[in-house]
Amino acid sequence: MRFEKGHKLSTRRHIVDVASKCMRRDGISATGIAAIMGEAGLTKGAFSPHFESKRVLVREALALALDGQQHRLDEDQLKGLDLESAVRGYLNRAHLEAPADGCPSAALLPEIARQPLSIRQDYEKALRSYIATLAALLPGTDSVEKQRRATAIFGLMVGTLQFAAGRARR
Repeated sequence: MRFEKGHKLSTRRHIVDVASKCMRRDGISATGIAAIMGEAGLTKGAFSPHFESKRVLVREALALALDGQQHRLDEDQLKGLDLESAVRGYLNRAHLEAPADGCPSAALLPEIARQPLSIRQDYEKALRSYIATLAALLPGTDSVEKQRRATAIFGLMVGTLQFAAGRARR
């Protein structure tokens, strides 16, 4: 049986989306291929035609999550929201209760540090972009100082969410 044109690409995107959510919810190490494929409604055997390895899937899943986070901040910026609105949008109950749909930094930072160099570099590049967007929301003209402040603010945002998540699990 032949599939319609674009089916393979559509299936790959679906697997990456499911993997991204599973990894943010359960962690990279705790998320196995069988679980991802099962949640995607596919068999484990369907993995190989789409990905060389779990590492490739992790890279794409993390990129998807980071792109989504950047897109949300970009949209907020276009709407004219200020830094306080961006922080409030990040630090909310829905984000706390649904890590599968939330910030990959808050959900995965300790595991990202243990990933291969290429994944860490991709993460760092995406993080720099996010920080630059946050910095653009800060007053002042000193771009170096704004970058430093935005980095600190983002670190506080991530830490606050992680702390709240830890307390919520009690």
